[in-house]
Amino acid sequence: MACQAKTLSSNEPQATAAANRPWAKWLLPSFPDLMFVSLIWWLFAGGPFGWVGLLSDGDTGWHIRTGEYILDVGRVPYVDLFSFSKPGAPWFAWEWLSDVVFAGLYRSGGLKALVLFCGALICLAITLIFLRMLSRGVNLMVALVLGGLTAGAASLHYLARPHVFTLVFLGASLWLLELDRRKESRWVWLLIPITAVWTNLHGGFLSLIACLGLQVLGTALETRLAGSRNWGRLRRHILLAVGCSAATLLNPYGYQLHIHVSKYLSSDWIRKTIGEFQSPSFRSESMIQFEILLLAGLVVCGYLLRRRQIVESLWILFWAHMSLSSARHIPIFIVVATPLIAVELNSLWERWTERAERKSVLGILRQVASDLTAGQCRFTLLPVIVLILIALFSPAGRFPTDFPAIKFPVAMVDRYQEQLRNSRVLTVDQWADYLIYRSYPNQKVYVDGRSDFYGPEVGNEYLALMSARFDWEQIIEKRQFSSVLIPPEWPLSALLKISPRWETVRDDGTSILFLRRQPAAMEVPGRPNYGRNNFGTD
Repeated sequence: MACQAKTLSSNEPQATAAANRPWAKWLLPSFPDLMFVSLIWWLFAGGPFGWVGLLSDGDTGWHIRTGEYILDVGRVPYVDLFSFSKPGAPWFAWEWLSDVVFAGLYRSGGLKALVLFCGALICLAITLIFLRMLSRGVNLMVALVLGGLTAGAASLHYLARPHVFTLVFLGASLWLLELDRRKESRWVWLLIPITAVWTNLHGGFLSLIACLGLQVLGTALETRLAGSRNWGRLRRHILLAVGCSAATLLNPYGYQLHIHVSKYLSSDWIRKTIGEFQSPSFRSESMIQFEILLLAGLVVCGYLLRRRQIVESLWILFWAHMSLSSARHIPIFIVVATPLIAVELNSLWERWTERAERKSVLGILRQVASDLTAGQCRFTLLPVIVLILIALFSPAGRFPTDFPAIKFPVAMVDRYQEQLRNSRVLTVDQWADYLIYRSYPNQKVYVDGRSDFYGPEVGNEYLALMSARFDWEQIIEKRQFSSVLIPPEWPLSALLKISPRWETVRDDGTSILFLRRQPAAMEVPGRPNYGRNNFGTD
């Protein structure tokens, strides 16, 4: 995957001679190295949210506990482990290999090891986009600008969840496909074993299958438009797509996984109720950066279609559509489209500056960009060294020892953990993930972040309770909740405060805990305080 950047400098051999020495391949820092290190510092090590921001999603909790179950038992689960609302129901732990990785990291180094690993994968994914731009001959200045936009636009999914594997695997897979389209290579067949591993890490393997299908369609159209009768490339692409698709069957659930994922992605209920499956709102800085890349990608499609590069056009258009219909696809669009945008911007830059005099401002910028880009498409040991130094010498306070208290009821669980374990608790799905993390296997929950498992039956009940629908009391009786841990702003909290059946145990401003009163206590007339309970009162 060597760089193909053009250069105007007659001193290129001297500029790259040091980099070609054996020791320099591992020790002389490159710009991709510096990009990786800068991202680690900017996003995590020195950023305002730090490493703890990666734990803003509670799903990480049940992923860790699922992985520990697999490590302890030696097999993947086929039935539910965590709920009292659907005990023993069939469950697909379709990201089981990620769960095992997370559990192994957690057992070896706690949350520190987990967030350091996930942060490194996120930075690697962005750096791979940067490398793909350089490998296509994009000069360093254009690559840096787009690299910054990429890092900002993808930030909505900077979380310690299995999707970090998809960001890396998709970038590497597209690089192999792009190289193979320019010159056929045996390396592209590595995508078959990559897909087999990827399928067990995260459902994002379908993004590669979609790209391969679009490549088959685009290659057929390109061949037809060219008036060629040489269909060898098309047959090759079909074989690759079939091989990778067959590799997805190498998972513990076989073809049943595909049926489950298909139902999950096509569920109207999921699309209406889960935020990341809904269309993005262009109101934040990251969404504005995404909007810039989206508009640029659509413009680039015009140039690609004019040159009859149908495959790349289909990739951009398909993932642009998917990202507008579901915010969770925004990082995939960025991985797919950014290098293609960079190539066109670089071509505009070259045409704009090609006639500039060497001593003019444009001429000097052109020369500097070319000189700096030469020999930069490589990695050294610097990122590994930096990660080791961060792990060993970063102040203890920089790494999380628990999930962020601003997002989760950490103090409340600390105080009442034992009592919560012994109750049928109604709580926020994300907080239920946290309860699983803190108290599994003793803690069972009503609903957690596994929306594909609970579906509309339990999910609609949960939404009804969240909004205090007219039948909230019937649902509470049906599920026999004995405690409620919810945010004070939920409408249900106001109703429980005035209900004679429930007692407010504690309200810390972030969360409020209720306990069901005993029937005998409710029968005492005119009594302002209906007695203590197992949680205690304040």
